[in-house]
Amino acid sequence: MAPTLRSSSSIDGAAGEGSTAIQNIAGRATPLRGSDIDTDRIIPARYLKVIRFDGLGEYAFYDERHDQNGQPRAHPLNDQRYRGSQFLIVEHNFGCGSSREHAPQSLMRFGFRAFVGISFAEIFQGNCLALGLPAVTLPATSIHAILDMVEQNPATELQLDLSAVTLTVGDQRYDFTQAAGARQSLLMGTWDSTSLLLQNRADIVRVAKHLPYIDNFANTS
Repeated sequence: MAPTLRSSSSIDGAAGEGSTAIQNIAGRATPLRGSDIDTDRIIPARYLKVIRFDGLGEYAFYDERHDQNGQPRAHPLNDQRYRGSQFLIVEHNFGCGSSREHAPQSLMRFGFRAFVGISFAEIFQGNCLALGLPAVTLPATSIHAILDMVEQNPATELQLDLSAVTLTVGDQRYDFTQAAGARQSLLMGTWDSTSLLLQNRADIVRVAKHLPYIDNFANTS
């Protein structure tokens, strides 16, 4: 079974009662060339009917990784040289198409902990943030250089430092781009809104009791 986000030893940060603060992610990368890779390619629609995300990782890019008989095709996610990668390196407009949250869920459960690309679809990027998965951008020339490096040497180590806003690939260092609010929520561990709500349940109940439209206007004079 694919490891969960909180149990991954490659993510360093201060663990709180809610979501984990994420500062550094280190590991190897899988290169995935091609622009406008949409969410239907990432996770085919027939797998959206699941009621739990457990096990969804095996269906990431399923139709591109397998032929019509279910036999493996040549594909970066099937390449044993990249097995265990923490990073997925992509190109333009990755995650476009429908807003299905199953797409980043499947990639996370396949084992990826961060995405680095030229650009990402806005909703996909937001869905990644809700899972604590950084999706950061670099210029096309930098991404193509990283793709070349990883393809030539699959053992290349990467380190994403959210505090320093840098990505180190081998002996090369790059300054990445990420929305300030998204980066701060990862660093502060506030990216998981459900955990925040559960953690602050008492405060929510207290405030709700003073909202007349929730309390049937019982407290109005």
